[in-house]
Amino acid sequence: MSSIAVIGGGSWATALVKMLCNNCESVGWWVRSKETAEYIKKYHHNPNYLSSVEFDVKKLSVTSDLKELISKSDVLIMAIPSAFLKESLAEITKEELKNKKIFSAIKGIVPEYNLIIAEFFNQIYEVPIENIGVITGPCHAEEVAMEKLSYLTIASQNTDNAKVLSDNLACRYIKTTVSDDIYGTEYSAVLKNVISIAAGICHGLGYGDNFLAALIANGIGEIKRFVDAVHPITRDIKDSAYLGDLLVTAYSQFSRNRTFGGMIGKGYSVKSAQMEMNMVAEGYYGVKCVHEINKEFKVDMPITEAVYHILYEKISPAMEMKLLSDKLS
Repeated sequence: MSSIAVIGGGSWATALVKMLCNNCESVGWWVRSKETAEYIKKYHHNPNYLSSVEFDVKKLSVTSDLKELISKSDVLIMAIPSAFLKESLAEITKEELKNKKIFSAIKGIVPEYNLIIAEFFNQIYEVPIENIGVITGPCHAEEVAMEKLSYLTIASQNTDNAKVLSDNLACRYIKTTVSDDIYGTEYSAVLKNVISIAAGICHGLGYGDNFLAALIANGIGEIKRFVDAVHPITRDIKDSAYLGDLLVTAYSQFSRNRTFGGMIGKGYSVKSAQMEMNMVAEGYYGVKCVHEINKEFKVDMPITEAVYHILYEKISPAMEMKLLSDKLS
């Protein structure tokens, strides 16, 4: 892969740039703000996210000009929140993405289309599915910044592409695995955020570890039922790309979805929780999209439906979780 670029300026994008700089002589990086781009060039770190990470700017090509960066790059790693992806790419044409390899590090669904990121680029931008891949965890950006040992799964139906990118991301503190399950890993990444919101709500309401363990155990079963219905292939739901990613997101202090859920459980409104966090909890958008998609598949998803009722129908969190507790096993 001769030229790799990361699209996005948040914590996960910053962490991905840090990983790539361990192996690549040149890394492209798009951030929305021209001021942020200039700050990174001058002071060697992102002023807004993971500011402890210092970059060798000789390896970076930081810009706020998305068209220019895309034209110069062979591989594009998307790390923009799913709710803002369509808007961010509004001026990008199908022709400009022709022959590009696209990997999604976004754990969400594009709300305007109810499409996971792979489907969005395949259907809207006509990128061949073999040129699309997914980067998933279990991996928090904050621990990458601290160089704590972490694991990534790179999924693509073209496993050669996945292997090359995994080699570019692997380093002393990052171990990588290759998979061909782009649909399962993407949908699982969306649903683990939803279940993590439920875990946060329960924590905010005062439920303990015993209940949380039952919730998460039921949660991985819910994920398996859904991904098997949407894309039925042979997969081991106990692999770290599925179960591991769920566990770290549901339990970790760094999980923005769990944090968001905790605030809802303590009585915050959705809007006030979003404003106070100043970061995007992908599960908020994801749960509505999954709710809509599941009208076709009709999978039994009591945890997802409980989170949807709380966030979008304004049902009392205490009442909804009490009803949910009777459905768990």
